[in-house]
This record gives sequence, C-alpha cells and structure tokens, in this order.
Amino acid sequence: MALDKKQIDPGCPVGATMKILTGKWKLMILYMLCKGTKRFSELQHGMPQVTQRMLTAQLRELEKDRIILRKVYPVVPPKVEYSLSEIGESLKPVLKHLEEWGAHYLKCVKIG
Repeated sequence: MALDKKQIDPGCPVGATMKILTGKWKLMILYMLCKGTKRFSELQHGMPQVTQRMLTAQLRELEKDRIILRKVYPVVPPKVEYSLSEIGESLKPVLKHLEEWGAHYLKCVKIG
C-alpha cells in the first residue's frame, strides 16, 4: 500500500518507515537497486518467486513514495529502468546493516 500521509503520526518516524517499506518485496527491490539501476526484467530475474503483477505494484508504490525513480525511454520495444532516488539512496546504510544482521542470524541458527 502506498504512503497515505494522513495516516502517519508526525511524531512516529518508525511508523512512517513501516508504512513506506511494508510490502513483501520492497526491501528486496531496494537491496537490488542499491547495486545500481535495473530494468524490470532484471528485478524479476533476481526475485523469481514474485509475480509480474506484484512486482509492478510494489515498484509503483515505491515510486509514488519517491523512494525510487522510473525512467522510460522512447524506444520500441519500451525500455524502463528503475533506480534509487536521492531519498532512496539514504537507505543504503540501513539495507547494508540488515544484510549483515541477516548473515549473522543465519550463522547463529545454522541456516544456509
């Protein structure tokens, strides 16, 4: 669900973060975009379990919330690229810490 500013308590930054990043695939999309601009097919290939419909919806929400940028090239067939916006770039250290924590967790519980 895209950000509805009326539903955000201005005194709760964690609530704002949750409203923007809630979505099964959003963190994975952002993680992939941390490594550079990607086309839709590259994102889909990196997340084979996500449906085209769900990926499209999650990308639209992130774009609406100004976390990612969508660039459409006027060519046939259409070419669309996704990248982090300036505010999205500020999530890179957070995503890096989540990656490190996940690796630590997997090691601790002997998964993977």
